[in-house]
Amino acid sequence: MKQVERHFGGEPRLFGGRAPTVHAVQGVTLDVKRGETLGIVGESGCGKSTLARMIVGLDQPTDGAIYFDGQDLSALVRQDRRALARKVQYIFQDPVSSLNPRKTIGRILESPLKHLTDLDASGRQARLRELLEAVNLAPEFLERYPHEFSGGQAQRIGIARALAAGPELLVLDEPVSALDVSVQAQVLNLLDDLKQRYGLTYVFISHDLSVVEAVSDRIAVMYFGRTAELGPAEGVFSAPLHPYTALLMKSVPVPGRRDLTSEDAYAELPDPLNPPPGCAFAARCTYATAQCTSVKPELSQDIGVDRDHSAACFHPLSRTI
Repeated sequence: MKQVERHFGGEPRLFGGRAPTVHAVQGVTLDVKRGETLGIVGESGCGKSTLARMIVGLDQPTDGAIYFDGQDLSALVRQDRRALARKVQYIFQDPVSSLNPRKTIGRILESPLKHLTDLDASGRQARLRELLEAVNLAPEFLERYPHEFSGGQAQRIGIARALAAGPELLVLDEPVSALDVSVQAQVLNLLDDLKQRYGLTYVFISHDLSVVEAVSDRIAVMYFGRTAELGPAEGVFSAPLHPYTALLMKSVPVPGRRDLTSEDAYAELPDPLNPPPGCAFAARCTYATAQCTSVKPELSQDIGVDRDHSAACFHPLSRTI
């Protein structure tokens, strides 16, 4: 994706003027390498889910473009949504509510096979059995309804549905946040197995840093609709460059740890209706200068040891600590 923007509001009002505009995503440029897991983290409201919805075509960028194998996804949505659905699929945060309560699991899983593949009835039945086996569910589950399953089982069904048409990219929006910790581990192990088996690429969105660290090859840290830091998972967690990333790390509860850090109680969070001219994190940053409040920093690779590790900061931690 290149310089992707997504604004909400701004429509002309009946008696003049325009409605306020919320800047949900602002100038995000990211690439996802084939076969990797790109983790996207950040606080609630930073634009993670909006970005996910644009990747799968559920929403359209206000500006910029998202490409898949060199093809503009926005154009693909307009021309052939089925072609996009065969390439990219979405796994939802709430597994139970993402399944139609009026339909059996068999009908839910068969629907994408009918609309996105050329399989006949016998072929679809064979594919259904294959999907259930892939996510470790029994064949008799096909005759049951969503309310008969636990959250972990429902998420496995959601994963099977996403795999039905054989996509290359899965966008996972908080896929385990609604599950118990023990069940989270089972689902994460399943996702890792499926990635290896089918050669999948993941965009894994979460606010849980421990989960993202465990599954990601690279990590993009978002703040106020922009990319604050981007780099290999090991580098981002062991030596963060952006002060916001460091704040996120210090805010994670760890057994026996008593020095949790939170943002300054008196710091003002940015107004999404009126974005600041400079760095959106400046009001919460102890290293902020006049430059930070007036100029918007861009991602730079010239501030860390690893050339693949970049941050949008004028005073990165590699130079201030």
